[in-house]
Amino acid sequence: MAEMLPAWVTNDTAEGTESEGDAIRMLNTLQTNASYLEQVKRERGDPQAQLEAMQGFLERSGLKVEDLDRLNIIHVTGTKGKGSACAFTECILRSYGLKTGFYSSPHLVQVRERIRINGQPISKDLFNKYFWLVYNRLEETKDPAHASMPAYFRFLTIMAFHVFLQEKVDLAVVEVGIGGTYDCTNIIRAPVVCGVSSLGIDHTSILGDTMEKIAWQKGGIFKPGVPAFTVAQPERPLEVLRERAQERKCPLYLCPELDDFEEGSRPLELGLAGAHQRSNAALALQLARMWLQRRGCQGLGELKEVPPSTELLGRPVPLAPAFRLTDAMIQGLRDTEWLGRTQVLSHGPVTWYLDGAHTTSSIQACVRWFRQAALNQDKPHDGSEVRVLLFNATGDRDTAALLKLLVPCHFDYAVFCPNFTEVSVANNADQQNFNVTLENALTRCLENQRTWTRLLEEKVGQDPWLPSPLRVGGLLQPAPARGSLLLVPPAPRPLNSPALVFPCLAQALRWVAQGRDPHLAAPAASGAHAHPAASSGAVLLREAAAVRVLVTGSLHLVGGALRLLVPALSQ
Repeated sequence: MAEMLPAWVTNDTAEGTESEGDAIRMLNTLQTNASYLEQVKRERGDPQAQLEAMQGFLERSGLKVEDLDRLNIIHVTGTKGKGSACAFTECILRSYGLKTGFYSSPHLVQVRERIRINGQPISKDLFNKYFWLVYNRLEETKDPAHASMPAYFRFLTIMAFHVFLQEKVDLAVVEVGIGGTYDCTNIIRAPVVCGVSSLGIDHTSILGDTMEKIAWQKGGIFKPGVPAFTVAQPERPLEVLRERAQERKCPLYLCPELDDFEEGSRPLELGLAGAHQRSNAALALQLARMWLQRRGCQGLGELKEVPPSTELLGRPVPLAPAFRLTDAMIQGLRDTEWLGRTQVLSHGPVTWYLDGAHTTSSIQACVRWFRQAALNQDKPHDGSEVRVLLFNATGDRDTAALLKLLVPCHFDYAVFCPNFTEVSVANNADQQNFNVTLENALTRCLENQRTWTRLLEEKVGQDPWLPSPLRVGGLLQPAPARGSLLLVPPAPRPLNSPALVFPCLAQALRWVAQGRDPHLAAPAASGAHAHPAASSGAVLLREAAAVRVLVTGSLHLVGGALRLLVPALSQ
């Protein structure tokens, strides 16, 4: 896939004003995502109190909950794919000529990405205007009973509602932050339609440690009389969603597969790569069509009788009918852009594959996509190809389980680093996280390095001719046939590991690229990394005809990489 920048990159490239930078620095003082999660954990025993507190903040900012009814909201939750489903939905409805708002999280490069109008992050001027409008109103309404300010995510949610109302969007697509029931977006009382993307295990300390508990949380966004759609789910979680829908008098439907929309027509072209995006696209089609239908719009797409896929028959939730797609729907699916998800950047001999997967099921999908995408790339004539994994994970995720899924990709090196773009991020307010120290982040990376080494040793023990790197006398040995790494029988106690840890993304990316990516400086000539594998690997990376790098494990890691690899995104 050729590198393509989103349309908004070329707009609004003036340097940020001092006041815009001040706004982001002030926003950061309202706590970052990590402490928001801690706050949710503390308060989860009384969700009603949380929603009442959010409603109080909203009213202090000058809005009432009923004002949100005017936004014609599409409310979407899920464990994986909810952002992509939202992006597809927004682009479809924008293709109808509607003025769209889109609220999502997290941001990858700039915080303005979270609040979009017509697919583009709001301008620096608009961000500055609405930030101070909301902040000053909340400051002015402080009293002994209401002395606090909303946390980072809550503040941005309130700010997004102000933006969408005052900028007069026709609709707002709102992505849930965490879960559903307790999420601050759940003050929305009358959405037009709701959606639940694929469920999985994530944020277990907040949402519960089983799929059923997580499904219960997600079903908390269902509203009486408001239609909701979900994709194919495991049996028990789907049953929980059905029970939640019945409790809340919400009509819930199961989306047909995308194949059913393609019956008798050409395969659909999706703007987002990967087979797993097909269920997100199918969900988006149902959300968009139901929105158009309930708002009395034309051009719905005629319902058609298509026998549903046998996999979806006999489920406890009724199947929504497929329909003939309109030109606007087809165009919307094709034009969808969503940075950091199954994204490929071809920078000369170095190809970067970026995907913010961070759960076991999304990593599995990422592995399928990467192996297919790398397979489709032109192979070097001399066969000299080096594969590198760049990984980090945050929060309470089981990184050993995630890394185990990545072993079959046969990486020649694994590189671990924190999500910080530089050792010091003082000049980069968009990337600051006051709740994670460099020391803590590096400790996590060193744990990941040990885990990767152990997984490789276990794999080599099972299959002594697995084509993955192995240490010999403290160094990695090049294999002339493929310019990668030669496997030799393992020593009882390997002296070194093919896994490297760097203190920041910039150093990690520079080592991987070895001066061959025009957007990255060459690594320091000496002293950059004391590990012997770093110097031997540098030779291989400089001489390989093709270097393929998978960046995954964290959306924040992918965002930091994008900031360095595509400088235009930061302007």
